[in-house]
Amino acid sequence: MAALQPVGCASCAALSPTDELVSRLHFDAREGRIWLNDQRMVLLHNSAMGVLRQELIESLGLDKARGLITRMGYNSGAHDAELARELRCSDRPAEAVTIGPQLHMLEGVARVEAVALELDEEGGHFLGEFNWHGSAEAEAHVQVYGIVGHTACWQQVGYASGFVSRFMGRPVVFRELQCRAQGAPHCVIVGRPAEAWGPADDPAAAGDLASLRADALSQGVAAPVSGHPSAARHLLGDSAVVGVSAGFNAVCHMVRRAADTRATVLFLGESGVGKEVLAQALHRISPRAAGPFVAINCAAIPDELIESELFGVEKGGYTGALASRPGRFERAQGGTLFLDEIGILGWTAQGKLLRALQAREIERVGGTATVQVDVRVVAATNLDLKQEVAAGRFREDLYYRLNVLPIRVPPLRERREDIPVFMNHFLRHYNQRDGRQVSGFTGRAIDAMLAYHWPGNIRELENLVERGVVLASDGGAIDTPHLFLGDEQLPADWLALQRDGSLRQRTVAGAANDAMQTPAAAPCATADADGGNTLGQRVQALLAGQCAAGREAQVPLDVLEAELVRRAMEATGGNQSAAARLLGLSRSQLIYRLKGLAPGAAG
Repeated sequence: MAALQPVGCASCAALSPTDELVSRLHFDAREGRIWLNDQRMVLLHNSAMGVLRQELIESLGLDKARGLITRMGYNSGAHDAELARELRCSDRPAEAVTIGPQLHMLEGVARVEAVALELDEEGGHFLGEFNWHGSAEAEAHVQVYGIVGHTACWQQVGYASGFVSRFMGRPVVFRELQCRAQGAPHCVIVGRPAEAWGPADDPAAAGDLASLRADALSQGVAAPVSGHPSAARHLLGDSAVVGVSAGFNAVCHMVRRAADTRATVLFLGESGVGKEVLAQALHRISPRAAGPFVAINCAAIPDELIESELFGVEKGGYTGALASRPGRFERAQGGTLFLDEIGILGWTAQGKLLRALQAREIERVGGTATVQVDVRVVAATNLDLKQEVAAGRFREDLYYRLNVLPIRVPPLRERREDIPVFMNHFLRHYNQRDGRQVSGFTGRAIDAMLAYHWPGNIRELENLVERGVVLASDGGAIDTPHLFLGDEQLPADWLALQRDGSLRQRTVAGAANDAMQTPAAAPCATADADGGNTLGQRVQALLAGQCAAGREAQVPLDVLEAELVRRAMEATGGNQSAAARLLGLSRSQLIYRLKGLAPGAAG
């Protein structure tokens, strides 16, 4: 573990934005766009942000406004961490973390002074203290409200939390201990892992942690709150660690709005995103919480039995029915019935389900009497029900009956800010379950988890962390080989960077080197007039031509860059996305370079 490192004034200059960071900021006045790497940015008047803050506080109240602004900052910090990930040197994680303060200054937030930094990725330990001088957010707050009795840099505290959480592979929460808005000479923030703040013993820390929670449905990044078991039950079961992404928060708000009603809810999303867990949360926070929650997987029961499972059966209703028994509707009386994989339900059962939803009554198989039911129906599917209706496999009238309140649960690849939260939760869960003492994740493992596309979503992530806990040694950290047993599972660009020894900055020269090693494949396999059949060969031919002309192999960078871009566009038939991938750039970076080429530079 790194020792606590006091940072003096001489080191403050080291936090200034580097030339490389500044070079990632591009202005395209002709198109009205500003880019920071591949992220689109905007310039706003700081006073306008103050007006927005005032409107939020006056309409939502101080606590809700603070939470919304903090979560907005968390999202921004997580996105900036993607840029820092490209520049990161795997053997110097502390330097990667300081990219966040450098970006803070580049974006005009404040001058950042690092006071102390203690970092151990593998052990999951982080302690950082920073001073902010001239905070724009505090200035905007003071302009509206004057000197106040509370801290006010909510967005930037959220930014720091999101940025560092991405690097640590677990939730790290920053708290502002003093603020310019309170009349202090400068702002002071301290960051620690979420569980290290001890929210049960520190009401102020509990309030800071609550700012990263969408509402009472979830616990944000907080550890379980002792003495409040109902609050500690959340979307993942018994722990209080949940997501903080914008997509997750939107789902939380939708579930909260639906909870107090009787409306039928239809959860949509890929397998493994947590649809059943959300259905359980919906039941738990609804007025029906005292009633039963009954779930049935429509895909797991044969068509000939699904009706009796749903509606019950009378004795003698069919061969082998030796006794009457209630179905899931009756067993869910006064509570919630969850119909998972509803798109697989057979045609006949669909008709009976439609009547049950419309009339709130059912008939048992083989019975003659109707049974009134008071049940809230929640359904889920990973199929596109509109397509199923068009294909004649799902009743259109049932679709519209179920589609009262559709809630799409985004896949994990669209909510990457949540990945460190889930990693931390599952690590703690399986350590406790199996009596292990795995300390955390290596930097390589964290990078791999955030680069992976997660076709199995949260369920797959849970399985990989469990695998890592099994394979890693006690007291050690989970590394990439413990998680991914086959290289084919990992993104090719991540593997290429790992083979280079680190996740580091990809300059134009680095992109040229990658291109030279690209195997001949369509569309690059097509030979052109100059005899080269790959971009690498063309670049080599360019260099050779410069040598033959007596230029001692000194090719100006702008000429080489222009040639790379032009050749990549030719090789891909003008496909900008394919050319960007070939060069190791984002599409927006390629477009910027195409517009910025000097006349004749590519000739």
